[in-house]
Amino acid sequence: MWTRELVVSAPGKVILHGEHAVVLGKVALAVALDLRTFLRLRPGAEGRLSVSLPGVGVRRSWDTPDLRALRERIAADGDESKSPSVEQLDALREFAGIAAGASAPDSLATLAFLYMCLAISAKYGDVPSVDIVVCSELPTGAGLGSSAAYAVCLAAALLMLCGAISCPLQEGESTARWTEEELTLINSWAFRGEQVIHGNPSGVDNAVGTWGGALRYQAGKITPLKRVPTLRILLTNTKVPRSTKILVAGVKEKILKFPAIMNPVLDSIDAISQECQSVLEAMPANPSAEHYPVLEEFFDINQHHLNVLGVGHPSLDRLCQVTASHSLHSKLTGAGGGGCGITLLPPGQYSPLGIFLFLTALGGGQVWEQRNHCQPCSGSGGMGGMCPSTAWHCGLQCVIQSVHLCVSAPEGTGPVPGAVFGGAMAPSLSLQWLS
Repeated sequence: MWTRELVVSAPGKVILHGEHAVVLGKVALAVALDLRTFLRLRPGAEGRLSVSLPGVGVRRSWDTPDLRALRERIAADGDESKSPSVEQLDALREFAGIAAGASAPDSLATLAFLYMCLAISAKYGDVPSVDIVVCSELPTGAGLGSSAAYAVCLAAALLMLCGAISCPLQEGESTARWTEEELTLINSWAFRGEQVIHGNPSGVDNAVGTWGGALRYQAGKITPLKRVPTLRILLTNTKVPRSTKILVAGVKEKILKFPAIMNPVLDSIDAISQECQSVLEAMPANPSAEHYPVLEEFFDINQHHLNVLGVGHPSLDRLCQVTASHSLHSKLTGAGGGGCGITLLPPGQYSPLGIFLFLTALGGGQVWEQRNHCQPCSGSGGMGGMCPSTAWHCGLQCVIQSVHLCVSAPEGTGPVPGAVFGGAMAPSLSLQWLS
């Protein structure tokens, strides 16, 4: 066991196209955010396992003998290839004092922690005596992959503690990554954590959290997009809370009720994802002003489809209306029902001040430059809380800056400050020393 504190971090995500359809085997295009979740890992008191999640108000501690006894009851068949069973989750709820059907973030985060800890230790090692603190720059319930980034960090930390994967960080190194084989194992366990939280996730969120960059995801197959352009995107958080599990279940119900109507909608969303990929990959080699109108039409068509699926919301409609009045094109990202929307910004237009002036029409709009301050710090606060800005806590939120879909910055250019999707400032899962 190492004596120094370690930090594991994973990025959030934005889905460009393929929401909900990806759950049913269609193509999705997703990119990593430079907003991240951080997990601090340090040796704890012998015989105690502690977890603190200040962002959702969780601070729990258990005796490891009690956890081992619970593990014997529920995790005998723990495996990354098996989904959590109803019986396992019921036993964990009883142990943690979580009411049946509780869906608040603190309850789901605690449940996912216990399941992953016991299932991973049952297969690979003993229940560890450690202190874990998790903080995030990602707002919960906004469609930016906060739960997946949490599950990815947990999977990496627990697998490392139990000896299933290495600790690749060496003295003198500031950061390190795991091997491709180890990342695949981390991703598999993170998906199980996502199942605890969401029930029937697609797997795209934890894939982006694990590998970062820009990728195509379909039925578990992950294909990195290596030649895609730099785009500017406005990210807007409506601050409307919603449940991914409920929204996914609602789409499934509608498809079962009207299959002849809804299946063609899913096929069209799939076609949009594939056509968008073709356009993005053609843009660097053949820059043309004609590409942007096509991408804008894809946004419009897909947003209409998502409304047909029943995952729209008046706040997202308002975002689309206000941006359309300025000849801009928006769509929801993630599960919908509120959460976040994205707006494609044409190159060379719309300064932050200009966008602020018309976003005030949305009511209480705030615009700021993305700042990353969720760095490890000392003291009882651990790694801090929701750090991009206090604007996360008051009114509509908007991040305006250059958005990169490229895996590496174009030759001859440096990093651009701000919200960077899938670029050099949005790396995959990583590990670093705290001090």
